[in-house]
Amino acid sequence: MVLIISGEKIKFAKIESEVFMSDSKHLYVLWTNDNPITAEKMVFMYTINSLIHGWWEKVTLIVWGATTKLVSENADIQKKIKEALEAGIHITACKACADQLGVTDDLEKLGIEVIYWGVPLTDILKNDEKLLTI
Repeated sequence: MVLIISGEKIKFAKIESEVFMSDSKHLYVLWTNDNPITAEKMVFMYTINSLIHGWWEKVTLIVWGATTKLVSENADIQKKIKEALEAGIHITACKACADQLGVTDDLEKLGIEVIYWGVPLTDILKNDEKLLTI
């Protein structure tokens, strides 16, 4: 929905998501902010709704840095991880970060793929893929 203000009248107009879609149907979300509120109110809200509403055909959530520790320790975030996986989001984490923070096993037990992300992230950037950084 888009808010249209004309004169004193306020009305809402529905705009089909295809208007805003490019040829790319895959969104990568690089999640580095370990704030739990940001995780709930942006990361998971947007990624899950993106698939539910068909805004993107595929969503990959990349857990990087301090967020690897947040995911391993926070039960509420773990519930959101489960919900996102059930919605079809591909969740993957930086192996270097997870190893350095000692949380690799915890992430894998949650169903998160743990791989080295340096080269794949570089490829995403070089290929002008859709990348949202949080």
